[in-house]
Amino acid sequence: MTHFLYISASYGIALLGLGGLAAWLLADYAQQRRALTELEARGIGRRPTSVGGGEA
Repeated sequence: MTHFLYISASYGIALLGLGGLAAWLLADYAQQRRALTELEARGIGRRPTSVGGGEA
């Protein structure tokens, strides 16, 4: 039974870590979207991309 507790605790800690990482990524994504919207509202837009996809 002691192995069960150890494994359960390990999975729980891993899930908490992954949940925290997912929450952080979602929060950062929302913040980046707000910043982009603010910049575009001030007239600072995205640069157009070339058809070739890269700089020569």
